[in-house]
Amino acid sequence: MKKSEKLEVKSEKEDQVSSFSLPNSKFLIPPLRFPEFRGAEEWKLKKLSTSVQLVSGMHLSPEQYGKEGAVPYFTGPSDFTNDPKEITKRTGDSTSLAQANDTLITVKGSGVGEIWFLTLPSVAIGRQLMAVRSVDAASRFISHFLLTKRSRFEGLAAGNLIPGLSRGDILDIEAPFPPLAEQQKIAECLSSVDVLMAAQARKVDALKTYKKGLMQQLFPREGETQPRLRFPEFQKTGAWKLGKIGTMLVETQRPIELSDAAEYRLITVKRRYGGLVSRGVLKGREILVKSQFVVRAGDFLISKRQIVHNACGLVTQELDGSVVSNEYSVLTPKPECSIEFFSWFAMQPAVSTSFMNCSVGIVIEKMLFKLPSWLKQEFLFPSLAEQQRIATCLSSLDALITAETQKLDALKTHKKGLMQQLFPSPEEML
Repeated sequence: MKKSEKLEVKSEKEDQVSSFSLPNSKFLIPPLRFPEFRGAEEWKLKKLSTSVQLVSGMHLSPEQYGKEGAVPYFTGPSDFTNDPKEITKRTGDSTSLAQANDTLITVKGSGVGEIWFLTLPSVAIGRQLMAVRSVDAASRFISHFLLTKRSRFEGLAAGNLIPGLSRGDILDIEAPFPPLAEQQKIAECLSSVDVLMAAQARKVDALKTYKKGLMQQLFPREGETQPRLRFPEFQKTGAWKLGKIGTMLVETQRPIELSDAAEYRLITVKRRYGGLVSRGVLKGREILVKSQFVVRAGDFLISKRQIVHNACGLVTQELDGSVVSNEYSVLTPKPECSIEFFSWFAMQPAVSTSFMNCSVGIVIEKMLFKLPSWLKQEFLFPSLAEQQRIATCLSSLDALITAETQKLDALKTHKKGLMQQLFPSPEEML
């Protein structure tokens, strides 16, 4: 959407006039219209089947896959994240080919309702997918409209033993259609936001990739005594020193006697270094496990039964004063340890392996972490000054990723709001 273009909201008075003049008709006006369409004919409600046709996917056995040069065979969401040239499953069968400008919908399996607009010349589609092809409407307009129906598709599929959508679930939808020129204008507007979102998503992904590579450079590789990348002031300080984790951290217990009437925030640790989150606030009498400990901002928390899945992390300032049960190990730094550095250090593959090695049990979900054994594990550590420098660098990069992710979320919210305004409301479509 160009900066010079503006959208105009219809007035309450105009709403009343439209409703009064056509009391028994299925004619609609969206809350937001481009200036050139103000006063144009109302939108008309009709079944999607009047403006699109469906192309069903097909099932291919491995022996039916074509040779090099055949079209790629798409079976689900993961195929859309790869370069079509790298898709190994291909077919020369010309039935069930989706074409450029088709909208693809996942109609079978756990991903029911996922929607993409196809820009490739042609792809063969598996039976998990269905292509919606425009007949007399703007293709991207149809695609954006279908996105507003995703929750409906998910709801229809949820009642089935195997989640799935029928052709009728799609074709029987009543869709509001403005004149073709307005369809194209709306599609251009929303597609321009999609372009911004895609660019922002690439920026976030690039930052995450950069962070991953940087972490690999800032910590020594297996068999090496110093990292490949060091800040200038530490380049001549020599190898990192071998030391036990117990020289860096100490277990710290702050037991608390729960009061029945007092309120306490409980927290838990997410797997795969996902950080700490609140489990809610409960009164003392509602907490079943009475053996609770207070945690403070900067504590390093380990879930004894989930650490095999890397459930550990720092207590944030927002969660300061929360309580945890004795199912958690609470660790604080010794003088020569930067706890922020240690939280990054703990994400190294060798440390992850040590979590597993220091847990006992036969079934992985019931393994129990043995802290004393882990504190004896030896690793290479830099000086406190270098620890702090590494932590500051990675934390700054993390903050940048968070900020850019928030921008992406803001664009998604903006698009959602635009779609709610550019299409007639669900109440009007009843």
